[in-house]
Amino acid sequence: MTKYNVQGTEIEPGFILLLNLNDTPELVRCAKEIDCSYIQIHFSLQHNSKLYFNQGRYAIDVPESKSMLLYNPVQDLPMDIELVPQGKMVTILISIEKLHTFFTPEAGIIHFLSEENKSKKYYADKSISPGESIVLSQIISHKVQATMEKLYLKAKIYELLSIYFQPQDDASNNCPFLQQEENVEKIRRAKAIIIERMAEPPTLQALAEEIGLPTHYLKDGFKQIYGDTVFNFLWEYKMEYARRKLDTKKYNVSEVAYEIGYSTPSHFIAAFKKKFLVTPKKYMGKI
Repeated sequence: MTKYNVQGTEIEPGFILLLNLNDTPELVRCAKEIDCSYIQIHFSLQHNSKLYFNQGRYAIDVPESKSMLLYNPVQDLPMDIELVPQGKMVTILISIEKLHTFFTPEAGIIHFLSEENKSKKYYADKSISPGESIVLSQIISHKVQATMEKLYLKAKIYELLSIYFQPQDDASNNCPFLQQEENVEKIRRAKAIIIERMAEPPTLQALAEEIGLPTHYLKDGFKQIYGDTVFNFLWEYKMEYARRKLDTKKYNVSEVAYEIGYSTPSHFIAAFKKKFLVTPKKYMGKI
């Protein structure tokens, strides 16, 4: 198992973003020293993850599509995350002073910030909402100029926190169809199916029938949750999968093309160049 220290991106003082992504074929542990002045919010996006404490003697499971908030004002909580292959977790660290600046006028909506509770440890786990999923997907897959990246991420993290801390009673702006957890789970199942069968994915109609939703609900719901159409999402996934396979230098272009469902290498080469602006062969020569 590989273990490495995560630096993260400081959005502004007291506000840090960590993208914990495991693109390797083995388990990895992502670690970072975090003192007791910080609140941690972990969003598990792909596959189940674990959070370790007390030097690895105690662990908490964080299932896929779940988030966990941790705060202990009297004891440091170093971050120690275990990610399975292809696991993804977005972590936001916010100092308690910084968080207070967000919510002081309405501190009552976040009860652990109240005068009575502010010295007590607190944790909360909940399902990632459709709105959060969209913003998290945009954070993971953002494509902006380097000079604008920090501004873009800052805007997206503020948007994410505004959704995360939104009182449940005010969630009426969400798509009514996606307010039913059963429907959200069906959309997530659709995502899993197209990834599992990326070489021969079902048609949109067949996919809708398999998960038990009308086609238009599948299309609209998928776009709401993942910020993209079903098959553009699949295309992006295939290209990233192919890039990781080429990174290993264990497979040639034809092998990768056939594995992800292209009938001829030439079609794959054209798609790869469209995505990465370079042919697979030239890409492999640069790594």
